[in-house]
Amino acid sequence: MNSRILSLAAAGLLLSAGTVQADEWTANFAASNNYIWRGLTQSVNEAAISGGIDFAADSGFYVGTWASNVSYAADDVYSYEHDLYGGFAGQIGDISYDLGYLYYNYDAEAEFDFGEVYGSIGIGAFTIGLNVLANTEADEAPGQDFGFGEATYLYVDYGTVVGDGIDLGFHIGHHEGDFSEAFNGVPGDYTDYNISLSKNGFSFMISSTDLDDAGADNLDNDEIKFVVGYSMDFEL
Repeated sequence: MNSRILSLAAAGLLLSAGTVQADEWTANFAASNNYIWRGLTQSVNEAAISGGIDFAADSGFYVGTWASNVSYAADDVYSYEHDLYGGFAGQIGDISYDLGYLYYNYDAEAEFDFGEVYGSIGIGAFTIGLNVLANTEADEAPGQDFGFGEATYLYVDYGTVVGDGIDLGFHIGHHEGDFSEAFNGVPGDYTDYNISLSKNGFSFMISSTDLDDAGADNLDNDEIKFVVGYSMDFEL
């Protein structure tokens, strides 16, 4: 499970549920056998270790930072991803919301820094969200457009509790745009979907996409992936 998503959820969902009563600093740590982002491996299907720090205010405002190792080629073992994000989350009646900006920073090996604005609405067990490309330092190739709004990620999540406190989640998302294709190294737009189980920090996820072609060697992004991991959050 992607700890960046978990850290955003920790900042947003706790606020929207009304459980945060005062300003709070938290940290998170995670380890898994694969780093999956929007259905695609970010670690050439190898293990990833990540962690972050978040600040959430009782007003609904939050900021955070998160980092993980990443690899996009078999001999690329020292790359990293470092993210910065901030936003505002809250609840109006039975509807929760989360709005913010997320900046993805990579080392010189990747050279694909970019930012997204995002928003989501939650009703009951369902959440629908949209991430939109805001800016990037990546260079456009002829015929490509990396302008604001030229790449999007639309998703729907469903989460519930089953059995003895086991969290069950379903996800489907669609990534499209020239920047999406260039960054992910896959041919064209694609849809990803997964099912996950988690309890007491341990998680298991089955993830796949509708891709017929992985697009890049060593990634196998057109194959079903099984991800096991452990994550923990603690107050600072």
